[in-house]
Amino acid sequence: MVQDAALLPVIAIAIGAVPGALSRYYLTELCKTAMGTNFPYGTLIINFTGCLLMGFFFTLFQGIKGFPPEIDLLVRTGFLGSYTTFSTYGYDTLTLWRNDKRVATIFYWAGSATLAVVGTILGCYLAELIV
Repeated sequence: MVQDAALLPVIAIAIGAVPGALSRYYLTELCKTAMGTNFPYGTLIINFTGCLLMGFFFTLFQGIKGFPPEIDLLVRTGFLGSYTTFSTYGYDTLTLWRNDKRVATIFYWAGSATLAVVGTILGCYLAELIV
């Protein structure tokens, strides 16, 4: 029975991840069709709506006493985690700020964006060395 209970969080995350990833894909394709490919409109919209939903569900779930943690994992970690990790970035930034860690907030906020771009460039460079 303990093993089954240990799998519940994993199952909740997996159930949320599939629709999150598919939502991201189809919304991106819809934006490409509707707005073209000269600007990453889909990613911009996904990152904004992911952060909006992260804030909404975080506040909602915190306000409901006894809310099942598996639903939180399904929505925030599973769905929003596969929809966009940018929503988690927004949540982590807010958590640091709310915990009065101002310097850490600014470092994390700016550092994450910078490291993401640097990491992407570095990843491309490393792949080019292999290819």
